[in-house]
Amino acid sequence: MILFRMPKLSIGRRTVPLPIVQGGMGVGISLSGLASAVAGQGGIGVIAGVGIGMLEPDYYQDGRAANIRAMRGELRKARAKTSGFVGVNIMVAANDFHQLLDTCIEEKADALFLGAGLPIRNMPVARIRAAGVLVIPIVSSGRAAELIFKYWQKSYGDVPDAVVVEGPLAGGHLGFRADRLQDADQKLEVLVPQVIAALAPFAAVAGKKIPVIAAGGIYNGEDILKFLQLGAQGVQMATRFVATDECDADRRFKEAYIACRPEDIAIIKSPVGMPGRAIRNRFLDDAAAGVRNVKRCAWRCLEQCDIRHADYCISAALDNARRGLLDQGFAFCGANAHRVESIVPVAELLESLKHEYDAAFIQSLATLRDETIHALENKFARLRQDYVLARQQLAAICDGAGKAWEVRKDSLREDVERTRAMVEQLGRDGETALKKLQALTERFPEKLAELQEIARRFQAGISESRVG
Repeated sequence: MILFRMPKLSIGRRTVPLPIVQGGMGVGISLSGLASAVAGQGGIGVIAGVGIGMLEPDYYQDGRAANIRAMRGELRKARAKTSGFVGVNIMVAANDFHQLLDTCIEEKADALFLGAGLPIRNMPVARIRAAGVLVIPIVSSGRAAELIFKYWQKSYGDVPDAVVVEGPLAGGHLGFRADRLQDADQKLEVLVPQVIAALAPFAAVAGKKIPVIAAGGIYNGEDILKFLQLGAQGVQMATRFVATDECDADRRFKEAYIACRPEDIAIIKSPVGMPGRAIRNRFLDDAAAGVRNVKRCAWRCLEQCDIRHADYCISAALDNARRGLLDQGFAFCGANAHRVESIVPVAELLESLKHEYDAAFIQSLATLRDETIHALENKFARLRQDYVLARQQLAAICDGAGKAWEVRKDSLREDVERTRAMVEQLGRDGETALKKLQALTERFPEKLAELQEIARRFQAGISESRVG
């Protein structure tokens, strides 16, 4: 029973029930069979355009035409099987990129996942929008995302609808230098927040949400929850979908995933000049030893790949592997391919991812509860310590105040006694002064008569002296 359902994934005006994109796997691994199965179960199915024409009998006569025909045919097959969300993955670096792009627009694929290069120049944006097709670049850094969006904003007055950010644990060709695959700053956990931050200004100007889809090394429901909690709106998974009944590759290709061990997964140098992650086998060992296994090149599908200097044709090698001829080719894979244990239907795989997500969600709640309780316990312990310290400080203050009061009380008592003595003395002095005043008052008439007699005599004396 599902308790905590995964959130839906909304891109533009489209919403799918599951935030899961099945990664595009080229040269026939993800075609209409796998893409329609994933789309039918509520995810986003993706048909890979690279080398798709190798399914056609005339690929070596006209590879470009075969690719276009095969792409159109696979899209129509997928549409006949499901009404779900079906996108296409096209390599920008491919020499027939624009022809495949035009085909997908004409067929009104739900979305264009554009990787292996920057989809910026000569993009038919007006026709893409008129057809109602979503555009989702695949990047490996926030800088690349910002560059694409700036160019679109300036040149087309528009921006893409979402972004897939692919980390170094992905399968196939990688958008990183081989010597940087283990760098801490290249981890998907670091790249996802960087891309989200890089897109925020464009989302604000465009007035729409621009979902970020995390890809590369995502294996189970716990991983899905982890990256959704980091801010991604969805995840892209490829390796898990190889080992499904509906995957379009030969069963022997799928069994190579089940049989591989961690030490079998290696980083190779691809003839196209990029590092790639694959399952090591005799074919790759021979190539590493310098054994050339080149028969022919149908056409120059990638400009940077020159068959004259290559040890093998990568398209032919991958097509042989798709057909189960692993002694004549090899299988690309993600870093977690060794964890695959069985081949299951797509519906069963998605159901298991849902249950794993549920379990991880419940565990995250339990962890959050434990962390919250622990934090509260620590906070309570700190508060208790503060309380005890405050009480100690208050007791010390009270004790000091008591002692100070005793000293001050004695001093005040002495001051009171001195003041009382002064008041009493002032009272006594006042009474003495009052008695003296009363005595003077009583004696004043007598003294006044004496003074008047003295004055009379004095006046008489003066008169006698004048007569004589």
